[in-house]
Amino acid sequence: MATSETFIHPSFAFLAAALLLPLFRGRAWRGVILLLPPLLAVYAAFTNPHGEHLAVTWLGQTLTLGRLDALSGLFVQVFSIMSLAGLVFSLHVDDPAQHAAALLYVAGGLGAVLAGDYLTLFVCWEMMAVGSSFLVFMNRTRESVLAAFRYFLYHIFGGLFLLAGLVLRHKALGTFAFTALPGLTQGTAQIYDWLILAGFCVNAAVVPLHAWLPDAYPRGTVTGSVFMCAYTTKTAVYVLMRGFAGWEILAAAGTIMAVYGVLYASMENNARRILSYHIVSQVGYMVAGIGVGTYMTMNGAAAHAYAHILYKGLLFMSAGAVLYSSGTAKLDELGGLAGRLPWVMILYMVAALSISGMPVFNGFISKTMTIAGAAEAHRTLVALGLEVAAVGTFISVGLKLPYFAFWGGRPLDAKRALKPLPANMYVGMAILAVLCVAQGLRPEILYRYLPFALNEANHNLYEPWAPWNVFQALMLLGFSGLAFILMKNVITPHKALNLDFDWFYRLVGRACAKLVFRPCAGLDGFWNNVYQTAGLRFLKFFAGFTVFFDRWIIDGLVDNAARGVRGLGRLGARLQSGSLQQYLAMMMTFLALILALAWFG
Repeated sequence: MATSETFIHPSFAFLAAALLLPLFRGRAWRGVILLLPPLLAVYAAFTNPHGEHLAVTWLGQTLTLGRLDALSGLFVQVFSIMSLAGLVFSLHVDDPAQHAAALLYVAGGLGAVLAGDYLTLFVCWEMMAVGSSFLVFMNRTRESVLAAFRYFLYHIFGGLFLLAGLVLRHKALGTFAFTALPGLTQGTAQIYDWLILAGFCVNAAVVPLHAWLPDAYPRGTVTGSVFMCAYTTKTAVYVLMRGFAGWEILAAAGTIMAVYGVLYASMENNARRILSYHIVSQVGYMVAGIGVGTYMTMNGAAAHAYAHILYKGLLFMSAGAVLYSSGTAKLDELGGLAGRLPWVMILYMVAALSISGMPVFNGFISKTMTIAGAAEAHRTLVALGLEVAAVGTFISVGLKLPYFAFWGGRPLDAKRALKPLPANMYVGMAILAVLCVAQGLRPEILYRYLPFALNEANHNLYEPWAPWNVFQALMLLGFSGLAFILMKNVITPHKALNLDFDWFYRLVGRACAKLVFRPCAGLDGFWNNVYQTAGLRFLKFFAGFTVFFDRWIIDGLVDNAARGVRGLGRLGARLQSGSLQQYLAMMMTFLALILALAWFG
């Protein structure tokens, strides 16, 4: 095991930058503080030795802050690269609080994938929830504030599931170590395993626990949504790979996610909402691969997570650039922008073709591995479901969104006022675009870091550029293009808000209103009437009685006693004259009174 002295934990740099950033007012200094942590993280991702590092004893528990192996190293690498591109993309933003939230969010994501125990994982899990909630809130609109509140509630409940599971697991096993127990399967799982799985599935946006994602991500800040598309769901993919590989329920859930996300993306009008639904769909590929659990599908899930972070970050950057420049991301309000935002259109198409699995781009070398692995494992329904989702992906992201945003059958949109894009936004997009193409052309750039070596012994040897794989991908994309031409008028964007499982949540809310809130409100109204009629009159009567008692009983006794004492005092003062004759007269009078009383008594 390597010594901790040679290990650099990247989260510490992001946390330090988040704390120091508000102290520096100059934009140049802020730029330095923003870029140092991701540069250090990228360096650490390629130089840190494997092993367990930074073991801390706390309250009798050993916490491992830095567990680095092939699996966690892959995610640390892509998280670090994405943090660099994302922070370059956001350098123009003059909002230290927003930058601090992004730094906290990235620190939580990196800390989660490096955590060797459930307690450290839980702390980093909640750190991500707090940072990402602020990235939605800081868009500072009524819709974003409400979405941030709903988003935070979702992740609070997910964190409670995780917390309950890890506490029960510790009670049963006596350890917080984050490892998959030997022989643990879906059939032998205990209640704490299912609770932990539920907490992970909330962050993975597994249907029907996914509604927070298309609700919050389109309402986040332009730069905040770029970070959010990369970390929360992919951290969940990592922990599912670490703890629940081979669970049948994940194979089914992932296939449903892949198809479900595509269907709703095809109906959406807002560009960022389309991309949000495609996060659900693409994470479905990863979850399905984890559920199948073979070396090839696990490698496919890991590779697709890596590729997805790059091209999805580029997609959100491009959509955010359109929103920043034009003021809207709604497709029915866009069109004809290809000539005025040509580089945004080109960079967007790099990402769109990547997510669609077009040869030359990185989605081709990752998505096809998962599908081929499912087919080789004789999981025909899973493979078919993922192929159907691939068709819908190209139709909605590769064709529909760019067609209506940049062309749409409209001439050059010369009348719309466009805000110039800062150069750093183009640089951030270019970093990810170059990586998307480089990995597509040279798959070994990515494959060398996969958790399971590609060889015959592992039964996961995969050649994406084999002629049949290329022909199959081109044939599928050609069919998708034909389908778009035939369905173009059907999937024309419209302004309506499409509800999916939000409808059920709202139904539950209305049911609660009828069964709980309204009866309580009725009881409150009844009690208010009782109070106004009987209670208020009784209080008035009681108040009048207390006034009478105070005035005539309390005040009467006290005041009269005080008057009597004062009168006696005055009389005593008058009698103290110092005259001997007066004192003798008073004495004789007093004796006469006593003799009279004795006589008549």
